[in-house]
Amino acid sequence: MTAQSDSGGGGLFAAIRRYRQTSGQQVSFRRNNLLGYLFIAPAMALYLTFNVWPIFRGIAMAFTDYRFVYPDTRWDFNGFSNFIKMVGDRRAMDAAAVSLKYLVFVAPAMILIALVLAVLISKVKRGAAFYRWVVYLPAVLPVAVIFLMFGEMYGFQFGFINTVLRGWGIENPPNWLGDRDLALPSIGAAHIWMIFGFPTLLFLIGIYNIGSEMYEAASLDGANGWHQFLYLTAPLLKPTFALIVVLNLPLFGVVEPMLILNNGGPANSTRTLGLYLYQQAFEVGDLRLGYAAAISLVIGLISALIAGLIFRWSRQD
Repeated sequence: MTAQSDSGGGGLFAAIRRYRQTSGQQVSFRRNNLLGYLFIAPAMALYLTFNVWPIFRGIAMAFTDYRFVYPDTRWDFNGFSNFIKMVGDRRAMDAAAVSLKYLVFVAPAMILIALVLAVLISKVKRGAAFYRWVVYLPAVLPVAVIFLMFGEMYGFQFGFINTVLRGWGIENPPNWLGDRDLALPSIGAAHIWMIFGFPTLLFLIGIYNIGSEMYEAASLDGANGWHQFLYLTAPLLKPTFALIVVLNLPLFGVVEPMLILNNGGPANSTRTLGLYLYQQAFEVGDLRLGYAAAISLVIGLISALIAGLIFRWSRQD
């Protein structure tokens, strides 16, 4: 009995060793295949040129008084002067407050809409693919086209929304992009319409991975739809929540909506920190790229810190 077991075990272990040796030879052969590196070289060159190099160049530029129109100031190291200036820059602090309000408004509303739509679509037995396509459609449209379209819709005189409101008897409709109190929520609503499709699909993937048998077991235990969502769907979607929040942290430094619709107006009520960065880099007379890089680095560090806290929260259970 013992001899047979040892013999069988030896045969098994010998087979495992042979497999490992063969796999190792294959891996070694693949790693030494220079033709493979030749195929990926163009993509790696593009990635290093347009993704990696700008990051390191921007970090270095953040510690300089780099002004594009003055060649003498390029790569003139000034330590932490840009960051100290940022703290005392009232316009930068006001823009940061606008960015925070925009993030707090857009992110929760977008997540709530995406979650509700994902739950509804997951209940559809026939035609779910059509609804998934419709939901994701805004995400494939160009950013400029979307916000130019909403700019026409929000027009005070001839915009579609105000034309409809006047038809309903409202003689003085709101000035959506010209009112200090309405401009930021109006832009946020357009932004939500553009981006809610992708998180909806992520929530759908999470719900589909839960499995129908768990919902059937919960229903047999007497759990209604709300209890199933509260005690089954929501806890199991915790990693998806974390991923969606992290993917939407760039909302803090958003530029395109404000730049296209009203350039931060009225009275800088929609000037986010990202737009202020853009103005410092490309609209101010001496093109303060060093100061803009410092603002960008701060935005990146804040986003990285929040992302780390969110991922830590998602791993607590």
